[in-house]
Amino acid sequence: MTAAAKKASPSVVTISATSGSAGGTGSGIILDAQGHILTNTHVVTLDGQSASASIEVRTNDGNVYPGTVVGTDPLSDLAVVKIDSQGLVPAALGDSSKANVGDKVIAIGAPLGLQGTVTDGIVSALNRTISIASSAAPDTSGSSGSNGSGGNGRRYRYSQPGAQNSTGTSSSDISINVLQTDAPINPGNSGGPLVNSAGEVLGINVAIASAGASTSGGQSGSIGVGFSIPVNDAKRVAQEIIAGGSASHGQLGASLADAQAGSGSQFTSGAQVTAVSGGTPAANAGITSGDVITALDGRAIQNAEEATASIREHAAGDTVSVTLMRGGTSQHVDVTLGATPKA
Repeated sequence: MTAAAKKASPSVVTISATSGSAGGTGSGIILDAQGHILTNTHVVTLDGQSASASIEVRTNDGNVYPGTVVGTDPLSDLAVVKIDSQGLVPAALGDSSKANVGDKVIAIGAPLGLQGTVTDGIVSALNRTISIASSAAPDTSGSSGSNGSGGNGRRYRYSQPGAQNSTGTSSSDISINVLQTDAPINPGNSGGPLVNSAGEVLGINVAIASAGASTSGGQSGSIGVGFSIPVNDAKRVAQEIIAGGSASHGQLGASLADAQAGSGSQFTSGAQVTAVSGGTPAANAGITSGDVITALDGRAIQNAEEATASIREHAAGDTVSVTLMRGGTSQHVDVTLGATPKA
């Protein structure tokens, strides 16, 4: 783990965002020698407070550079910033699909502004889906997308100091698939890497669970439940942002709700289709109201939140295999996804 920290640390930066009297700090990773840096949307927008915050970046060697936001993607909470500097060390990106529960990992970032802090732990869970209240995300609740409510009923908090405590900014929920880790992640780690024992980035740290605190509550530290966006998903979004300033996300064109495992059960067993709009990808594939989606591309779906996150981590135009129950019979259909509206 010492060697992994030594390898990865030169590629980790601290990001400061300010707008008027508001400010916050987070972290990021250097993607290439051209100065592109991957971080979170909520870091560079102060959780939606500002679309044009002033950005500064401090590199691992202590130098400070002005940063320009190349683009943001609120639905994945990812963003790309660019600085003009020579001799940058790009991060080594791993393969998050090969992560296993129990793998040793380290988180690197600037918790509470303490640059270059390293904490260690393990991968606690794979394919976790969480819901986060985001002031930067568009409201897609009425867009006839792959929307639904339910899941575990909890919303989690960004791990960025300052910005998430603001008031007066409306928010929408975003659902994202994440790796769960017990490596301590604290406010200021947002946008920084979760790194494997080879020094390769497995994920981008995004949120924490806080005991007894709501998403809009006060600051609190790590309780051993942190979340990181898998780097395979983050890489696709970053490449699209660098190429065109924004990223696309798939849309099914159906409204979803949790399918209960049984009468009165507290468990769910899929995402039930409650409505399908004509001419949408779902309608074109023959999906109808009453169908229950149980898997997407072979990944088991337990509720509407998981279905939403799994569909949106795909790019618009991707074809996905959908397993569904209809009349007690399992069926498989291929769906070519549409595009979720952008902010």
